[in-house]
Amino acid sequence: MSRFWRKEGISGARSDIPAAQRAVAADARPAQRSRSLELRSIRARLSVVFALFLLQVIGLGAFGIERLGEVNRVSDEIRNHWLQDIRLLGDLNNYMSDYRTTEGTHLLSTTVAEIAASEAEVKTLDATVARTQRGYESMPQEPAESAIYAAFSQQWSAYKAIAQEVLAHSRAGLRSEATRLYMTTSRRAFQISSDTLGRLTDQTVASAHEATARAAATYQRARALIVAAMLLAVCLLIGAIIYIGRSISNPLLDLAGRMRALADHNTDVSIPGTTREDEVGEMARSVVVFRDNAIALMSTQRRLLEQAAALETALDNERRLTAQQRNFVAMTSHEFRTPLTIIDGHAQRLIKTKDRLDAAGVAERGERIRRAVVRMTSIMDGLLGASVLFDGQEVFRPTDFALETLVREVCQVHREMARGVNIHEDVEGLPQTIEGDPRLLFHAISNLVSNAIKYAPSGSQTDIIARADDSHVVVSVRDRGMGISDRDREHLFERFFRGGNATGIAGTGVGLHLVAMVLALHHGNVSVESREGVGSTFTLRLPIRRSVVEAVPEADRG
Repeated sequence: MSRFWRKEGISGARSDIPAAQRAVAADARPAQRSRSLELRSIRARLSVVFALFLLQVIGLGAFGIERLGEVNRVSDEIRNHWLQDIRLLGDLNNYMSDYRTTEGTHLLSTTVAEIAASEAEVKTLDATVARTQRGYESMPQEPAESAIYAAFSQQWSAYKAIAQEVLAHSRAGLRSEATRLYMTTSRRAFQISSDTLGRLTDQTVASAHEATARAAATYQRARALIVAAMLLAVCLLIGAIIYIGRSISNPLLDLAGRMRALADHNTDVSIPGTTREDEVGEMARSVVVFRDNAIALMSTQRRLLEQAAALETALDNERRLTAQQRNFVAMTSHEFRTPLTIIDGHAQRLIKTKDRLDAAGVAERGERIRRAVVRMTSIMDGLLGASVLFDGQEVFRPTDFALETLVREVCQVHREMARGVNIHEDVEGLPQTIEGDPRLLFHAISNLVSNAIKYAPSGSQTDIIARADDSHVVVSVRDRGMGISDRDREHLFERFFRGGNATGIAGTGVGLHLVAMVLALHHGNVSVESREGVGSTFTLRLPIRRSVVEAVPEADRG
């Protein structure tokens, strides 16, 4: 700007320049200065830098997509070709073995029903093998695999013809001839086709390994190229950052510091750069305008955000609690409905048959009503005990008691609640007394026994085994029921949680959570081992004396 002022002074000193020309020059200088500022503005420089950066990102993205497309193509070949081939060949091998087994079963069948069943199974397996063959044939194959498969297809057709001859002899009553044919010609034909299928499987696996090696090489090559492109992009980005830092960032640092001071409620800070004619000057002048109300506005926004977050959290909690309460009420209603239905049914039968029943019949129906009442009372006690424990109202009252007696009482209660249950307890060798709250432990063990009976087939055995070592007692409850999936096991002891395979079975979802809380109060733990379709084993580990556990530092507890 000093250049402009010097030029203006010189021009003003020259009296030979006409006034009109001086006026035109004075009018032209602001326009020239504006064009010069536009060329040197931060916006123009950043636009160029960002345009280059955008082109770099687009180029790197296109290059990465092209490389990944090649990797995906090779992976698709493995996934949609070789893996499918291996799966179909494995299925084909299994179905062939079943076919051979069914052929032998037909020879061993003695009744008309058994013969008919084996023949129906042969037809089903024949259709299944044919369907699997069609699936394999519908996929493109390499020449080597196609040649081996053609040989296998002919050999399998030859074997099936011999197998049909075996079945025909068997149906005609020629068992000795059918058995001889089954053990010689049929077995050789099956072995030939099975060996050919094995060679085809080995060839397919080898080809799959080759394709996997190609995919790995393609991936390594693509990764190396992408890494090289990324390194180049990083170098270009570093250059752009250095340029921006030197040409733009440094002038803004001081203004940013003043703005941070304003954010820290320092309203006495001064704002420099208000006389600059670029974007920095415009920013400085804008900061001056907002200096007085910036902190108030930020404070208001912060409060609004905090209130919105609190409301959102409260709303989510309310929705979750509402859903949990709805499920809890529905499940509890279902739990009560069963014993009430039993009581009502037997009461109606007593009324209708009062003139025909003898004392033994009345006693039997009364006993059934009593069992339903015991079950209903047990449900109510469990729910009430869980409620006060969850609400923090329960008082932990440890005392010395006989664990053996408690376990036997639990088993007896469940025998009285449901006739025909098969409970076997093995509680020998326990200490005479242990320290704990017998009422809470009764609820915990009773919940486990109830679950073992509920989620197992009717009449299956439930085992309760209790053992002791130097400082702990271990109580295991084992059933032979539906088991627990790996996905559900990690959430098993959460409140109101029920397993995915428990749909249709009454339950409240609070029993196992209560068990975990009771064991925590006793400084013990509960664990579970389970397999779906096999059964579950819940194990409670309790200290014999709580004082011994409390004397051990928290970090040293197992």
